[in-house]
Amino acid sequence: MAADPAHEQQATVLPLRDRATDDVSRIPPNDPEAEQAVVGALMLAPETIAEVGAVMDPADHYRPAHETIHRAILDLHAQALPVDPITLGHHLEQVGDLHRVGGRAYLHTLVQAVPAPAHAAYYAEIVHDLARRRRRIELGTRIVQAGMAPDATDEDLQQALALGVETLPGIWPDPIPLNHQPTLPPFPTHVLPAWLRDFVGAVAEETQTPPDLAGVLALAVLATAAGGRVVVQLRGRWREPTNLFVVVALPPGNRKSAVFAAMTAPLRAAEKLLVSQAAGRIAEAEVTAKMAREAADRAAAQAAKAEGTERDALTAEAIALAQAAESMEIPASPRLLADDSTPEVVTTLMSEQGGRLSVMSAEGGIFDIIAGRYSGTPNMEVFLKGHAGDWLRVDRRSRAENIESPALTMGLAVQPDVLEDIGKNRGFDGRGLLARFLYALPESLVGYRKAEPDPVPEQVAQRYERMVTALTLSLAEWTDPAVLRLTPEADAALAAYDRRIEPQLRARGGRLGHITKWASKLIGATARIAGLLHLGQHLETGYTQPISGDTMNAAVALGEYFTAHALTVFDLMGADTTLARARALLVALEDNGWESVTRRDLFAKLSRSEFPSVADLEPAVALLEEHGWLRSQTPPRSGKRGRPPAPRYLIHPKLREHRA
Repeated sequence: MAADPAHEQQATVLPLRDRATDDVSRIPPNDPEAEQAVVGALMLAPETIAEVGAVMDPADHYRPAHETIHRAILDLHAQALPVDPITLGHHLEQVGDLHRVGGRAYLHTLVQAVPAPAHAAYYAEIVHDLARRRRRIELGTRIVQAGMAPDATDEDLQQALALGVETLPGIWPDPIPLNHQPTLPPFPTHVLPAWLRDFVGAVAEETQTPPDLAGVLALAVLATAAGGRVVVQLRGRWREPTNLFVVVALPPGNRKSAVFAAMTAPLRAAEKLLVSQAAGRIAEAEVTAKMAREAADRAAAQAAKAEGTERDALTAEAIALAQAAESMEIPASPRLLADDSTPEVVTTLMSEQGGRLSVMSAEGGIFDIIAGRYSGTPNMEVFLKGHAGDWLRVDRRSRAENIESPALTMGLAVQPDVLEDIGKNRGFDGRGLLARFLYALPESLVGYRKAEPDPVPEQVAQRYERMVTALTLSLAEWTDPAVLRLTPEADAALAAYDRRIEPQLRARGGRLGHITKWASKLIGATARIAGLLHLGQHLETGYTQPISGDTMNAAVALGEYFTAHALTVFDLMGADTTLARARALLVALEDNGWESVTRRDLFAKLSRSEFPSVADLEPAVALLEEHGWLRSQTPPRSGKRGRPPAPRYLIHPKLREHRA
């Protein structure tokens, strides 16, 4: 066995005995060799980290040094860094723990102590089982000590029991329902530019709605003003446009229309102003085109009457005039917003507006239109390419529409039922439309609203309208997009966020593994948000200076907000296969009325369409364990070699009560 380092300095729990005076037989059960094999295997074979993590927690180690090393390995792995002894030793030295865990020599000793790295999960099961036994022993000791105390009360005994009720055989806490939704974070209004933050807060107060509603729509307003005219330069040829797809869901009665009208009012005003400014140019172009057509018609009539060489000359002149008249384009009336529009109309509007358009609606009818309400055939091409900025070309009988760099923004306020319905449309998910939206699912304030809230201060409203109008008009005439670059600090902040997110995308064990289509676009969406926040902070000079680190950190905070909400929204839409399988597994357990069952017997009772292999069973079992419906129990080994005995699953008594 490898030498064990001194570890008394960083013990995380009080021991139940004095090692100097206790008999050796009273040392709590532990296996130093198994603990060393676990952390050594993690260094040798990082691919076993997820497998070990499914079996044990770093706190299961008896030796604090092993727990510290285990946690350091997980920290490095989460940053996509190597976990070899050299890198690990450097990391532990930086955080001040290297000496406490035994130094660099002990790290190399741990690697040498591993019999077989592929058996890491088996070593982890030994460590976990012994940790569970120690906790039960500790709980029993606490209960005895509480009961023997002369001044102990019933409440003291109940507290002692509550501290370890989950570890006592035969005692089950109430399970957490599988449909339980975690508390979602509120919209981080503090990251918005001051003028926007003030208006969002004031509108939320006046309408007595969650700030999420106005905050999410505020991002759509910024994207409408800037979309198609500004891009964010990341690295190499990777550029992100600044248009967004956002949707916020609230039940009926939450005054979505009132908030929607307040947030989009400056866009409508800016659109009217643009129309007014363009009216003269449009009228002039129409008159010029009309005169050119009339001149071509007169020339054609004269050519028809002429003869000989004169006819040829007049004909050539008529053709030239006709071509000139045909080439004249009449500018379309400026348009920023669309609502209840078919994909074909959206495509035409985008073509007329140089690729820029925003679909803003306080209802979810646009999803029905995309699904084919009017045509009977789903048509989402313009929405997919309009979000990504991919070249879009549509050939029609009457005309061809060619959009080089489309930039479509969508800002929707819908009812939660709409999200459930669109989740059932596999075409939306299969083509990736749902993955392009940023979702918000705030908690309704209905029933808790003030009867006489404070109105939006006039100066706050005027400033908001002035800022949005100024940003919209300043970019309206741009043809080539402005390019926003990152400061080194912003680049580092985005790269750190990318490193943190990437491991979460893994299909096995990744927090975002079941929504990779959405989560794989998260870094790009964060960059887009950073660009919009930057423009909001620097209305007149934004395109002349790079995005700062603080602005990128603000965008990351919004990325974290949208991630938490997306997890719940995709659950609502049925995207989490692990949750769906856990629910099916719960039904099977209830139907059979078992007190306990082996993994083999359980797998035999399940449908192969839902559980093709035992590997598909494990995540569902883990989820039921987290919610308190199951407990894994591994029978004791007969020896330390060979495969461990197959685990059994203890089942919560409530499932048998339901059956009875």
